[in-house]
Amino acid sequence: MPVPKKRTGQSDQGHRRSNWRATVPTLTRCSNCGDMRLPHHMCTSCGYYKGKLVSERIVVEE
Repeated sequence: MPVPKKRTGQSDQGHRRSNWRATVPTLTRCSNCGDMRLPHHMCTSCGYYKGKLVSERIVVEE
């Protein structure tokens, strides 16, 4: 089984891990209701995708 010959230094570890960062997801406006949603996903507030009703949302009012 292969074993590393030398220990990786802290600087090398830092350079390797420097690209690990959280990114904010891109949001687009729904063409039907104008609410913000993820691109290529159905709108969670109205149920439309590409101008077509995909899922009916049942609203229970109290």
